[in-house]
Amino acid sequence: MRIKRGVNAVKKRRKIFRLAKGYFGCKSKNYRIAREAVMKSLQYAYVGRRLRKRDMRTLWIARINAGARVNGLSYSKLMHGLKVAGIGLNRKILADLAVTDALAFAELCNRAKAAL
Repeated sequence: MRIKRGVNAVKKRRKIFRLAKGYFGCKSKNYRIAREAVMKSLQYAYVGRRLRKRDMRTLWIARINAGARVNGLSYSKLMHGLKVAGIGLNRKILADLAVTDALAFAELCNRAKAAL
């Protein structure tokens, strides 16, 4: 008795067409072209997840630097002062404080200045 692949083949195609939903023209209708488009889009998504981390770190550093300069410090001096003072806050939290809570960030800047 031979094994027929009909059901599994349809499932495989259906998965690709679900991922290709909304693509322009043949990319959402033709299986071969849809499969290529989906593979390429998954590669872009993989790369994009790594680029997002890089972009967010750049944004955090820019925000911290702006807040530090308001308080009379440069970014590098602030980070060194915080390290010497033993304050272990990451850049994400520091950037959030610089934007939302200026008084708390000013206090951190004062502690960093005192530690230098």
